[in-house]
Amino acid sequence: MISKERNKRQISWVSSHTELSKTISQSRRMVGHDYRLPAVYMVTISVAGNKPAFGKICEADESHNTPWMCPNELGAKVIGLWNKIPEIYPQINSRCFQLMPSHIHGILHVREAMPFHLGHVIAQFKAACTKELALYSETLSRNTLWEKGFNDRIIFGDRKLQNWINYLYDNPRRLWIRQNSRELFIINRNIHIGENTVNIMGNKLLLEYPNKIQVKCSRRMNDEEIENLWQQVAKEMGEGSVFISPCISRGEKEIMRRLFAAEQPQIVIMENGFSPMVKPQGRQFDACAKGRLLLVAPWEHHNEQRTITRQQCLFLNKLASTICEL
Repeated sequence: MISKERNKRQISWVSSHTELSKTISQSRRMVGHDYRLPAVYMVTISVAGNKPAFGKICEADESHNTPWMCPNELGAKVIGLWNKIPEIYPQINSRCFQLMPSHIHGILHVREAMPFHLGHVIAQFKAACTKELALYSETLSRNTLWEKGFNDRIIFGDRKLQNWINYLYDNPRRLWIRQNSRELFIINRNIHIGENTVNIMGNKLLLEYPNKIQVKCSRRMNDEEIENLWQQVAKEMGEGSVFISPCISRGEKEIMRRLFAAEQPQIVIMENGFSPMVKPQGRQFDACAKGRLLLVAPWEHHNEQRTITRQQCLFLNKLASTICEL
């Protein structure tokens, strides 16, 4: 069913909603895991004060077909020290390493049980860097190169491992895009939409498009009904339309996923807000960089796994309707 009211347009079945997409909690350690045991670990270590101590991101050139990390002398020495980890700890292989201006990412494969904790390996690496790189004291904060501690993620399965390797190697390109399209990746806070105050990230101009369409459907929709709805939605593509949804029900998620694949401009309303260092992930990052995506968060960020309430569902859909009327 397609209904029209002023500039507002809505493609919908009456809505009764399911749980929102899961929120990924950013925890430093996996509770109950023995970090001496074999596993694949992705490790992130940040420079003290988040200083760009290791070099800069350079544009693509004749030797590099995408933006790339240009290490300075300090960065090159850090790379060398990381590559020594398997020599010092024969139980470990280094599967991937990515130097960035203000931090490093590395994937370590612990192949057999170690007599020491992974934290010991990282602590020794950090200490070696600080000791050997004392000549670069101007880049240090209180004579310490690194922030305290490190973050890790345990990777399960070869497919996920390859996905993370690809993600890390793509980091310089994404940072270059953020640096050169900064306005698309800044959290804009306290934006007024009707009677609501929200935070947004992405292409703010999508709010000004005259032809905005809300995608809204019931969680009781079956596959045939979702397909029928998609046929209606598809007719609106290529007409300068922006599609809006909180993506709560299965049908809404499927329709918005197909629109995303078709590179249609979208406004996605989120139950969870923006954490301080948030940036869009995966294909959402590229869509944001191309100006095809706007994320809207009416509430602040939380780390807890929450089940969305009926009242929240109604509010998010009302907010989508209000945006359509702008």
